[in-house]
Amino acid sequence: MDEMKLMEEQGKAEFEAGALEKLEKLKELLRSYESVLVAYSAGVDSTFLLNVAHAVLGEKAIAVTAQTAANPKRETNEAMQFCRDKGIVQVQMPFDVFEVEGFSENGADRCYLCKRAIFAKFLKVATVQGVRTIVEGSNADDVSDYRPGEKAIREMGVKSPLREVGLTKKEIRFLSREMDLPTWDKPSAACLASRFAYGETISADRIEMVDRAEQLLLDLGFRTVRVRVHKNLARIEIDQEDFEKIMVSGIRERIYSSLQALGFSYVTLDLMGYRRGSLNEELFPDGLPKEEEL
Repeated sequence: MDEMKLMEEQGKAEFEAGALEKLEKLKELLRSYESVLVAYSAGVDSTFLLNVAHAVLGEKAIAVTAQTAANPKRETNEAMQFCRDKGIVQVQMPFDVFEVEGFSENGADRCYLCKRAIFAKFLKVATVQGVRTIVEGSNADDVSDYRPGEKAIREMGVKSPLREVGLTKKEIRFLSREMDLPTWDKPSAACLASRFAYGETISADRIEMVDRAEQLLLDLGFRTVRVRVHKNLARIEIDQEDFEKIMVSGIRERIYSSLQALGFSYVTLDLMGYRRGSLNEELFPDGLPKEEEL
């Protein structure tokens, strides 16, 4: 084995050992909570957290999923299926995001306002279920993006155990694969409200447009997709390696005509490709604020 290969193997071994060590710390932390209500969205992080919590606490780990127009329908369905498959008790909580004051206006604090309202309802669910602690799936990498909802989470006393033990997204994907979780290589997902440029009015009809537009792209085989909304323009973000595919004659025309049929006047492809939180670039042209400033 040459020196470079040996270094790669050593680096991989160190990474895996570090991830497994953090997993044991996570289990210890969850045991200390005695019972948990897991805010579950079917994403990579919350699925991993729920699976570990269920393994450690059994029936004392309960999932709660907000049924809201702002969550893609496919995510809600996947959350229900996972809980059924694993025998995990799941509370499906109806939640009308449009009743949250300031949500439709879509200011920079939209996520904060929405998280406050959702977790206030989760607290009531926890009381009814007799659960001591609410946990959610933020990881150690999430501090690198503008996430005003994190402030609400802290204020509500919700725990973020993945972040607390220092688990990164890469480590969570590795451990999820070891656990044979279906989400280990799942693309990142986010609330559909995050597709609208700040200041753009959000309505149920417009959220439905985005959900259907992204589902079309997923059905065409694109793995990571965002349809960002700027008035009547749809800005498509996909992985850069998929650029050639989207420009193939037949696929390009189908996407254009389908999104126009949904109500978009203009359909564009972002030449930078998918990147998390791209709408924050306009909000913070000089870089993201420090966490304590959020």
